[in-house]
Amino acid sequence: MNTSTLTGTTTGTLAGRREWTGLAVLASVALLLSIDVSVLFLALPHLSADLGASAPQQLWIMDVYSFMLAGFLVTMGTLGDRIGRRKLLMVGAAAFGTASVLAAYSVSAEMLIAARALLGIAGATLLPSSMALIRNMFRDGKQMGTAIALWYGCFMLGMAVGPLVGGALLEHFWWGSAFLMGVPFMVLVLGAAPALLPEYRDPGAGRLDLASVALSLATILPVVYGLKEIARSGWHAVPVAAIVVGAAFGVVFVRRQRRLADPLLDLRLFANRAFATTLGTMLLAGVVMAGTTLMATQYLQTVQALSPLEAGLWLVPQNLAMIVALSLAPALARRLGVAYVMAGGFAVGAVGLFLHTQVPSVGGTGLVVAGLVLASAGVALPMGVGNGVIMTAAPAEKAGSAASLSETSGEFGVAVGVAALGSLGTAVYRGRLPEHLPVEAARESITAAVTAAKDLPGLLDLARAAFTTGLNTVAAISAVTFLGLAAITLVALRRHNPTT
Repeated sequence: MNTSTLTGTTTGTLAGRREWTGLAVLASVALLLSIDVSVLFLALPHLSADLGASAPQQLWIMDVYSFMLAGFLVTMGTLGDRIGRRKLLMVGAAAFGTASVLAAYSVSAEMLIAARALLGIAGATLLPSSMALIRNMFRDGKQMGTAIALWYGCFMLGMAVGPLVGGALLEHFWWGSAFLMGVPFMVLVLGAAPALLPEYRDPGAGRLDLASVALSLATILPVVYGLKEIARSGWHAVPVAAIVVGAAFGVVFVRRQRRLADPLLDLRLFANRAFATTLGTMLLAGVVMAGTTLMATQYLQTVQALSPLEAGLWLVPQNLAMIVALSLAPALARRLGVAYVMAGGFAVGAVGLFLHTQVPSVGGTGLVVAGLVLASAGVALPMGVGNGVIMTAAPAEKAGSAASLSETSGEFGVAVGVAALGSLGTAVYRGRLPEHLPVEAARESITAAVTAAKDLPGLLDLARAAFTTGLNTVAAISAVTFLGLAAITLVALRRHNPTT
């Protein structure tokens, strides 16, 4: 690996106006995909009432997108390496636009679920293709780091403004407008891509192994389903069995990749220390942030009794802090070195998580928000440069595979974080409650306690104190994890950084 590309200490061919304009097209894809996810949370009550969606159908409307996205990322990343990344991006844009129209004009819950599944598959073509094209367009390490940070900054901006955009649309139009919003973005991609984006494919790639595609889906889909079910309803036989089945298929998948001359996933990527270390730390960082954000959001709404809108507004500073830190990360890496920026970011995040260990059950909103701001800004620093490490550590012909692995690890990080840390918080919550309660339903969750014990302030105080203890416990484990990640990145990546 050419380590100098990680910090921009040497330059390749500098990108010009065409490449930066092309980046704006790719960034618009990131912006749209993140807005599309966040808008659905607001549209769900409206479309459920209109389509008569049952509770299980509502869950599938929400979850099928992430299932398909996670399941097809690896396949689509490798497919782009084989057939051409720009071509796959354009196919994905056309499919995403078409599926958006189908979703907007769905006449039944089943039709909407099917359209959301198509949107997930199309999204899986857009994300790794976008990142891989950035790798091809920006050959100078300094410019590549800036480009990736801007791409991720647009993604986070979409998460921040999504609720505002969704609220404005739903105020004046019907729920289908939330889906139609994506169509102009996809038309822009289809019109601008041929002129602004280069085509690239791996000239030595073989045929796509369909058996490997099936095995990858059989690995990822059951695991993601199991994690989501555990997060939703706790540890039961069905989700645990799904995870076990997925893991078993994963073993078969890995063995097959080792035997193939042209594998779907080139496992040799993991032999690169910088690639493997950064991918692993990004996965664990996603676990921590997903669990932390879940607990903090529940705290604001159930312990502090804020409305969903009020809680959402208190989360805006967190998103803004992440956007600012993402934009600063490349410049800091050039000045201080990648390893020190990543380690420093995790250390800052650990400080924010430590603040959550001190949150009380009364009047803790300020500490929660301050902790989220520090944790989000901290984790954005390794995010801002870590993806550059992943992309430059992989050969150019494997950029699609590297990008798909990065995105897949993010999907898994969120699923694992919500399931594992959410379950831990629930276990602590239940353990802190007395053995005998006036309303036993309060033992299920803090949400159940708030619903069942509205006229029992004493029980509510007990439940809120118990949940706060769960929040403190999750934060303590998360802070230690971030400190561990800081040490790992400092040791593993320091010698890959010539500025040291």
